[in-house]
Amino acid sequence: MVLIGGIIGGLTGYLMQYWISVVNYPVNVGGKPYHSWPSFIIVTFEMTILFAGISAVFGMLALNGLPMPYHPVFNSPRFAFASKDRFFLIVFSSDPKYKPSEVRGFLESLRPRSISEVPD
Repeated sequence: MVLIGGIIGGLTGYLMQYWISVVNYPVNVGGKPYHSWPSFIIVTFEMTILFAGISAVFGMLALNGLPMPYHPVFNSPRFAFASKDRFFLIVFSSDPKYKPSEVRGFLESLRPRSISEVPD
């Protein structure tokens, strides 16, 4: 994802400068050719870095499933304390190794304040 974003950014920066300098508004400066690629390198590099960074952020958000505006665990009455002075542990039942009796027994052996089951 980042590589594709970087390539798109580099091409965008280069083609933008080419269009401006050669096609749309050609200006002969010091006898240089209109398509003087060494002068395009700086903006091309900067656009590559910009697009790669932006695609990395959006790719991370997409792979993490964010933003998640709703999850069934938000309905648990003890969830409000998770951000104050306690923490909250979630064990998903979609895991193939999930066995309700073993998980409950393990959690009870840790002596928590409460164990709640949240329906899907």
